[in-house]
Amino acid sequence: MAAQFVGQVGQNAFKHVEQNVNRWVNFSALKHYFNVTNGYVINKLFLVLFPWRHKPWSRKQAVGPNGQEGWYLPPRDDINSPDMYIPVMALVTYILLSTLLAGLRGQFQPELLGYTASKAGVVVIVEILLLKLGCYFLSISNESQLLDLVAYSGYKFVGIIVTVAIAELVNRGKGTGGWVGWSVFFYTFLANSLFLMRSLRYVLLPESSGGDARGPMQTDSRTKRSQRTQFLFAYSYLVQLMFMFILC
Repeated sequence: MAAQFVGQVGQNAFKHVEQNVNRWVNFSALKHYFNVTNGYVINKLFLVLFPWRHKPWSRKQAVGPNGQEGWYLPPRDDINSPDMYIPVMALVTYILLSTLLAGLRGQFQPELLGYTASKAGVVVIVEILLLKLGCYFLSISNESQLLDLVAYSGYKFVGIIVTVAIAELVNRGKGTGGWVGWSVFFYTFLANSLFLMRSLRYVLLPESSGGDARGPMQTDSRTKRSQRTQFLFAYSYLVQLMFMFILC
């Protein structure tokens, strides 16, 4: 009886905690971003590093009961769908790789692990805040916008890992400088920027209805689209260049 009582109390406590957490985090929506396969991960990594000839970039949607397009397909069924698995694993790998290389140089300190994690976390948070601020001023709304933006902000770590690893191997522990390191950095930066430019179009440049309208409404729509295009370009190139340089 005591065991049953403790088990019931623990179950009720867990449900209470889960309900409170669900107010802040939508776990049902979050599961969608971790629905991946090994094949998807390999193909997505290849896409992030070599996006030059990839087509099409539009996301696939499931067909609803009424025959119309409904929700977006999960990552395992659509290579263009954003996921959380690769960004999370890349972030963890970046932290471990940075501390490992410091240890090989004889510069490892326990505080370095927390410092690297904090720096990467601050970069991601600042980037998300900039994106949300831009979306607010440009009146861009999307139900899954926040989780999509978080996912896309993490793909830069794939290129950063490649840059740091190759530069370290070539320079043999002398740092990530040199022409090889800079060449790899600019390549991964351009690849990540093109990937974001193509992938974020459906979030930052949503298709507007009423394309046949004329007059002030059409002019205002064109102005907003032009501003959103400039914002997408600035985020994909200028912001990514700054953050990738800091992290590398």
